[in-house]
Amino acid sequence: MPSIQLRGIKNYICKGVDLTVNNGELLVILGKTGAGKTTLLNVIAGLTSYEGSVSLDGIPVDNLPPRKREVGYLFQDFCLFPHMTVRDNIGFGLRARGLPEKTVRTRVNDLLVTFKLQHLAERYPDKGLSGGEKQRVALARALAPRPKVLLLDEPFNSLDLRTAKHLRMELKRIQRALHITTVYVTHNQREASEMADTIAVMHKGAIEQTGTFTDIFFDPSNRYVSELLGFPNILRCRKFSPLAPGIARVDLDGISVLAPYDGQPIEKIAISPWNIYLSRDIPPGPEINRVKV
Repeated sequence: MPSIQLRGIKNYICKGVDLTVNNGELLVILGKTGAGKTTLLNVIAGLTSYEGSVSLDGIPVDNLPPRKREVGYLFQDFCLFPHMTVRDNIGFGLRARGLPEKTVRTRVNDLLVTFKLQHLAERYPDKGLSGGEKQRVALARALAPRPKVLLLDEPFNSLDLRTAKHLRMELKRIQRALHITTVYVTHNQREASEMADTIAVMHKGAIEQTGTFTDIFFDPSNRYVSELLGFPNILRCRKFSPLAPGIARVDLDGISVLAPYDGQPIEKIAISPWNIYLSRDIPPGPEINRVKV
């Protein structure tokens, strides 16, 4: 599968964006509404005008129309055809390309199995499909033509939390199995931490920082990135001592806490604000990481 390379992308919102997505990588573009995340997806897909260069697998595609860029795109709105069955929705892109019917049937049947949709194959989207099932149909349709890259624009935004989390894990499993280069847009930092190999933080049409979630969480490049991730309290470790497999006691300038331990030296720990509880009285629960000040 190809990598994606963006060089000097400019338009009505993007401000000279440079970005590389490696082969088989799942990159999450994280940012608030209006940051330019969807616009950047549209640039990759060829759906909006821009200056600069887009390359897939090292080949410039700037002069290619969307249909020839071999990109699968899953929009926020599922855009399923209400007059077509699940089976026909999934096979639509294949038939539009004029592939033999036998090839279409084989590919659709494979995807029905992959997405566990066999029992829904003859149903219509607006008759008896849940939001999660519609999303799986839309994703199967996007993958049916075997695109070189997959673009996902907040695909689980309209689903309940439990269904969305389940589908994120399912998507990650399928993405790994197919080894397809993927760009995933979200404004939710927890979603980004679950999905991403690499995160690109976007703000006002520019990429503020790229890296793993751990890199960005512990070492935000500026105030905006820190605010987006929720102002973690980053504390330097003075010394630490392993207590048992997977756990260590950490000294933070006189405050001693227990922290997860993977065998590597501990230099910093991050404590999210929502994990701090203040009380005048002795709080309920275990005494682990309870500090009197």
